[in-house]
Amino acid sequence: MSLNGKKVGEFALKAYKNGEFIDVTDKDLQGKWSVLFFYPADFTFVCPTELEDLQNKYAEFQKIGAEIYSVSCDTHFVHKAWHESSERIGKVQYPMIGDPTGRLAKELDVYIEDAGQAERGTFVINPEGEVVLYEVSAGNIGRNADELFRKVQAAQFVHEHGDEVCPAKWQPGEKTLKPSFDLVGKL
Repeated sequence: MSLNGKKVGEFALKAYKNGEFIDVTDKDLQGKWSVLFFYPADFTFVCPTELEDLQNKYAEFQKIGAEIYSVSCDTHFVHKAWHESSERIGKVQYPMIGDPTGRLAKELDVYIEDAGQAERGTFVINPEGEVVLYEVSAGNIGRNADELFRKVQAAQFVHEHGDEVCPAKWQPGEKTLKPSFDLVGKL
Protein backbone atom coordinates (compact mmCIF):
# COMPACT_ATOMS: atom_id res chain seq x y z
CA MET A 1 0.00 0.00 0.00
CA SER A 2 1.36 3.42 -0.93
CA LEU A 3 2.07 6.00 1.74
CA ASN A 4 1.62 8.91 -0.69
CA GLY A 5 -1.23 11.04 0.62
CA LYS A 6 -0.91 9.60 4.13
CA LYS A 7 -1.27 12.25 6.82
CA VAL A 8 1.43 11.93 9.45
CA GLY A 9 -0.26 11.00 12.73
CA GLU A 10 0.19 12.63 16.10
CA PHE A 11 3.60 12.30 17.71
CA ALA A 12 5.68 14.10 20.31
CA LEU A 13 9.41 13.31 20.41
CA LYS A 14 12.61 14.84 21.76
CA ALA A 15 15.34 16.06 19.46
CA TYR A 16 18.83 17.47 19.75
CA LYS A 17 19.44 20.75 17.94
CA ASN A 18 22.19 23.33 18.30
CA GLY A 19 23.27 22.42 21.81
CA GLU A 20 19.87 21.86 23.36
CA PHE A 21 17.03 19.39 23.58
CA ILE A 22 13.79 20.44 21.90
CA ASP A 23 10.33 18.97 21.46
CA VAL A 24 9.18 18.08 17.96
CA THR A 25 5.57 17.17 17.26
CA ASP A 26 3.40 16.47 14.24
CA LYS A 27 2.24 20.10 14.47
CA ASP A 28 5.79 21.22 13.60
CA LEU A 29 5.32 19.59 10.19
CA GLN A 30 2.21 21.60 9.35
CA GLY A 31 2.26 24.82 7.38
CA LYS A 32 5.64 24.20 5.75
CA TRP A 33 7.54 21.60 3.77
CA SER A 34 9.35 19.00 5.84
CA VAL A 35 11.75 16.17 5.17
CA LEU A 36 11.85 13.24 7.60
CA PHE A 37 15.19 11.54 6.98
CA PHE A 38 15.29 8.19 8.79
CA TYR A 39 18.58 6.35 9.24
CA PRO A 40 19.52 3.14 11.10
CA ALA A 41 21.73 4.30 13.96
CA ASP A 42 24.14 6.84 15.37
CA PHE A 43 27.85 5.98 15.52
CA THR A 44 27.69 3.93 12.32
CA PHE A 45 29.28 4.23 8.89
CA VAL A 46 27.01 5.38 6.04
CA CYS A 47 24.75 7.48 8.30
CA PRO A 48 27.27 10.24 9.15
CA THR A 49 28.07 10.75 5.47
CA GLU A 50 24.37 11.24 4.73
CA LEU A 51 23.74 13.61 7.63
CA GLU A 52 26.80 15.68 6.69
CA ASP A 53 25.60 15.79 3.06
CA LEU A 54 22.21 17.08 4.25
CA GLN A 55 23.91 19.68 6.45
CA ASN A 56 25.92 20.90 3.46
CA LYS A 57 22.60 21.53 1.64
CA TYR A 58 20.59 22.63 4.71
CA ALA A 59 20.69 26.39 3.97
CA GLU A 60 19.31 25.72 0.49
CA PHE A 61 16.47 23.61 1.90
CA GLN A 62 15.66 26.44 4.31
CA LYS A 63 15.63 28.99 1.46
CA ILE A 64 12.85 27.03 -0.27
CA GLY A 65 10.89 26.75 2.98
CA ALA A 66 11.72 23.15 3.83
CA GLU A 67 12.88 21.91 7.24
CA ILE A 68 15.04 18.81 7.64
CA TYR A 69 14.50 16.37 10.50
CA SER A 70 16.86 13.42 10.81
CA VAL A 71 15.32 10.52 12.70
CA SER A 72 16.75 7.35 14.22
CA CYS A 73 15.59 4.99 16.93
CA ASP A 74 18.40 6.24 19.17
CA THR A 75 17.54 8.69 21.98
CA HIS A 76 18.11 12.42 21.87
CA PHE A 77 20.87 11.83 24.46
CA VAL A 78 22.75 9.60 22.00
CA HIS A 79 22.31 12.26 19.30
CA LYS A 80 23.97 14.79 21.63
CA ALA A 81 26.89 12.45 22.34
CA TRP A 82 27.34 11.74 18.62
CA HIS A 83 27.17 15.46 17.80
CA GLU A 84 29.91 16.14 20.36
CA SER A 85 32.19 13.31 19.27
CA SER A 86 31.98 13.29 15.45
CA GLU A 87 33.44 16.00 13.26
CA ARG A 88 30.86 15.32 10.55
CA ILE A 89 27.86 15.24 12.89
CA GLY A 90 29.20 18.20 14.85
CA LYS A 91 28.30 20.34 11.81
CA VAL A 92 24.60 19.35 11.87
CA GLN A 93 22.26 22.24 12.67
CA TYR A 94 18.87 20.70 11.84
CA PRO A 95 16.86 18.78 14.47
CA MET A 96 18.01 15.22 15.16
CA ILE A 97 14.89 13.41 16.41
CA GLY A 98 15.15 10.49 18.80
CA ASP A 99 12.50 7.83 18.19
CA PRO A 100 13.55 5.20 20.79
CA THR A 101 10.21 3.35 20.77
CA GLY A 102 10.10 3.35 16.96
CA ARG A 103 6.69 5.05 17.07
CA LEU A 104 7.35 7.37 14.12
CA ALA A 105 9.32 4.75 12.19
CA LYS A 106 6.40 2.32 12.60
CA GLU A 107 3.90 5.00 11.54
CA LEU A 108 5.77 5.40 8.26
CA ASP A 109 6.47 1.68 7.85
CA VAL A 110 10.29 1.86 8.03
CA TYR A 111 10.80 0.13 11.39
CA ILE A 112 12.95 -3.01 11.38
CA GLU A 113 11.44 -4.98 14.26
CA ASP A 114 14.28 -7.48 14.69
CA ALA A 115 16.95 -4.77 14.80
CA GLY A 116 15.05 -2.03 16.64
CA GLN A 117 16.22 0.35 13.93
CA ALA A 118 14.78 2.35 11.06
CA GLU A 119 15.34 1.71 7.38
CA ARG A 120 16.89 4.49 5.29
CA GLY A 121 13.53 6.12 4.63
CA THR A 122 13.13 9.60 3.20
CA PHE A 123 9.73 11.29 3.42
CA VAL A 124 8.77 14.66 1.94
CA ILE A 125 5.79 16.11 3.78
CA ASN A 126 3.67 18.93 2.31
CA PRO A 127 2.33 21.88 4.37
CA GLU A 128 -0.87 19.92 5.02
CA GLY A 129 1.16 17.22 6.81
CA GLU A 130 0.79 14.63 4.03
CA VAL A 131 3.45 12.42 2.49
CA VAL A 132 3.94 13.46 -1.15
CA LEU A 133 7.13 11.59 -1.87
CA TYR A 134 9.02 8.81 -0.15
CA GLU A 135 11.85 6.46 -0.83
CA VAL A 136 13.35 3.60 1.14
CA SER A 137 16.91 2.51 0.42
CA ALA A 138 18.82 -0.59 1.51
CA GLY A 139 20.87 -0.05 4.64
CA ASN A 140 24.17 -0.16 2.78
CA ILE A 141 23.24 2.49 0.17
CA GLY A 142 23.68 6.16 1.04
CA ARG A 143 21.37 8.87 -0.27
CA ASN A 144 22.12 12.11 -2.14
CA ALA A 145 21.01 15.49 -0.74
CA ASP A 146 21.24 17.15 -4.18
CA GLU A 147 18.71 14.73 -5.68
CA LEU A 148 16.47 15.03 -2.60
CA PHE A 149 16.58 18.82 -2.95
CA ARG A 150 15.51 18.56 -6.61
CA LYS A 151 12.65 16.25 -5.66
CA VAL A 152 11.43 18.65 -2.95
CA GLN A 153 11.48 21.47 -5.50
CA ALA A 154 9.47 19.33 -7.94
CA ALA A 155 6.97 18.44 -5.19
CA GLN A 156 6.58 22.13 -4.37
CA PHE A 157 6.06 22.97 -8.04
CA VAL A 158 3.31 20.41 -8.62
CA HIS A 159 1.70 21.37 -5.29
CA GLU A 160 1.42 24.93 -6.58
CA HIS A 161 0.66 24.06 -10.23
CA GLY A 162 -1.63 21.05 -9.93
CA ASP A 163 -2.28 20.81 -13.66
CA GLU A 164 1.41 20.50 -14.59
CA VAL A 165 3.85 17.66 -13.99
CA CYS A 166 7.65 17.53 -13.82
CA PRO A 167 9.45 15.20 -16.25
CA ALA A 168 12.61 13.25 -15.42
CA LYS A 169 15.57 15.35 -14.31
CA TRP A 170 13.37 18.47 -14.16
CA GLN A 171 15.00 21.52 -12.61
CA PRO A 172 13.24 24.76 -11.57
CA GLY A 173 12.71 27.03 -14.56
CA GLU A 174 12.69 24.16 -17.04
CA LYS A 175 9.70 23.15 -19.10
CA THR A 176 7.01 21.07 -17.44
CA LEU A 177 4.27 18.98 -19.02
CA LYS A 178 0.54 19.63 -18.98
CA PRO A 179 -1.20 16.26 -19.33
CA SER A 180 -3.94 16.32 -21.94
CA PHE A 181 -5.68 14.15 -24.49
CA ASP A 182 -3.58 15.70 -27.26
CA LEU A 183 -0.33 14.83 -25.47
CA VAL A 184 -1.06 11.08 -25.36
CA GLY A 185 1.48 9.22 -27.49
CA LYS A 186 3.46 12.37 -28.35
CA LEU A 187 6.29 11.91 -25.86
